[in-house]
Amino acid sequence: MTRGPGAEPLTARMRRGLHRARIGLRKAGVDYFRGDGSDWLALAALLAAIPAIAAGTLWHSEWFAPTALVLPIIAGGLLLRPANLLVLYAASATALIVEAALFGPYDEGPDRISPGTVLVVAAVGLFGLLIAQFRSRVGVPWRRGGTMLFDLRERIRVQSALPKLPQRWHQEMALRPAGGQSFSGDFVVASRTQGGNILEVVLTDVSGKGMDAASRALLLSGAFGGLLGSLPPHGFLPAANGYLLRQDWDEGFATSIHLVLDLESGDYELLSAGHLPALQLSAGTGRWEEKAGEGPLLGVYDGAQFDPVKGTLRPGDVLMMFTDGLVEAADRDIAEGIDRLTGEAERYVHGGFAGAAWHLIEAVAKDVNDDRALLLICRDA
Repeated sequence: MTRGPGAEPLTARMRRGLHRARIGLRKAGVDYFRGDGSDWLALAALLAAIPAIAAGTLWHSEWFAPTALVLPIIAGGLLLRPANLLVLYAASATALIVEAALFGPYDEGPDRISPGTVLVVAAVGLFGLLIAQFRSRVGVPWRRGGTMLFDLRERIRVQSALPKLPQRWHQEMALRPAGGQSFSGDFVVASRTQGGNILEVVLTDVSGKGMDAASRALLLSGAFGGLLGSLPPHGFLPAANGYLLRQDWDEGFATSIHLVLDLESGDYELLSAGHLPALQLSAGTGRWEEKAGEGPLLGVYDGAQFDPVKGTLRPGDVLMMFTDGLVEAADRDIAEGIDRLTGEAERYVHGGFAGAAWHLIEAVAKDVNDDRALLLICRDA
């Protein structure tokens, strides 16, 4: 083969073409996994599987049952868009008609295409179409749905993590969603502000429980995390209240408790928005004392005021904040639940509260069908 003086070598052109094909194939594979690519390859494979299954049924129906056509239909419901899924259904219906015509009337033998077979295939096809329409409406394909939810759960967990505290300070936190689910209507956001000398922690309980409240809790946790530290401490709850009011949700209220703690002196302020009081253990007296700020629920009315309560965490003191799922139950009032919680917490007074949050939830409200959260801030003696 002759080449001009400036022609590119054949091997270089082949390598460049192979590289472009490899990059294109990789991009198509990534797009398909994310749900952004075409589903023609899956459609072609499933359309090819239908006549293969039909041929197997006609050849040996004992091993290839007529209802085996539901297999590509199920796969199509997970892989294909609704429009292409209808093409697959047309091919499956054609295969059933051909099988019925070649086998003969269904009452002439046990291996014939019976009305029950048609009903099973049609029912599976209906469910597959519903799944495909749901995926199309949500915009999250099944290939990415589980990954996205896992990533979402991890982001919530990381966002709820408390910042590292200086020496002589210790924190414990435990979140337990209702029904053993992965998402909770209770969440925590925290930040160290003013050069790291001030710890701000917000514990929020969104109305509802479990997955019903999780979507709203996810939105609020992001918004509250952005507000915390960006506003003066006394401006946080009014801003959070205004944010909820603007959402105009049917179940738009939430309770919050906001701790502003000076890590040098131990002085703190607690601001509450309809939340349960915090409990402070005094190392000097060994007693638990309620610390309750005054303020209405978040998202109820505009212009709400939130009056703080002040206190000091001295060496050996513990501050405990929690949500109502931990102390409230149908067969007992909140005061009884708080007494039970403080009674269980007494076991950790002498040995320290390391790992206590999780064990307290296990002991006090293990099987309660409500979201539960417990936060402990300890100043070591």
